[in-house]
Amino acid sequence: MYAIVEIAGQQVKVAKDQKVFVNRLPVEEGKTVSFDNVLLIGDGDNITIGAPAINGAQIGAKVVKHLKGDKVIVFKKKRRKGYRVKKGHRQALSEIVIESIETSGATKTKKETAKKAAPKKETKAPAKKAAPKKAAKADDLKKIEGVGPKAAEAMVAAGLDTFAKVAKAKPEAISTILSEASSNLAHLVTETWPKQAQLAADGKWDELKELQDRLDGGVEK
Repeated sequence: MYAIVEIAGQQVKVAKDQKVFVNRLPVEEGKTVSFDNVLLIGDGDNITIGAPAINGAQIGAKVVKHLKGDKVIVFKKKRRKGYRVKKGHRQALSEIVIESIETSGATKTKKETAKKAAPKKETKAPAKKAAPKKAAKADDLKKIEGVGPKAAEAMVAAGLDTFAKVAKAKPEAISTILSEASSNLAHLVTETWPKQAQLAADGKWDELKELQDRLDGGVEK
């Protein structure tokens, strides 16, 4: 029987009575230690694979001694910089002997129990922001005879941005809007503007053209 177990950050294949060198363990020499993060157990043709660890499996071992590994030389050099560094390193290791491989009956660690006991937090999907409503497109008020760019701008600023709104306004009110916007617009004759706007709002462009052909200085002949 053999097993693959994680010991001190390393995945090691072990069997009973096998000596293994692993990264230094915080355990005194001669003491026993157990490892429950068993990833795989093989027994002849039967192979058990954990997801990621096998529940209840446990590896028992005894710490024989602590030692240091072979020296490893680390040499660094930078060309044309005059930089040369040479260092040696000996990894702190522990020699252990595998005493048992248990497939069931192991007690779960506190870390695993805490993970299962902790309730899952429900994540709420972020609320979708409503798309901003597009403002209604203003009509081209310059199609009204006598309305220029400045006059159209003054009317839109006052809220008369469509033919339908201009059609409902009184000529005197339109003249007041123009006069307050600029003294250069006070001379405009607005007498027929609501009538023209109504024809434009109704889509009667031929009738609007006939009316505009009869206008003289903004006044219907």
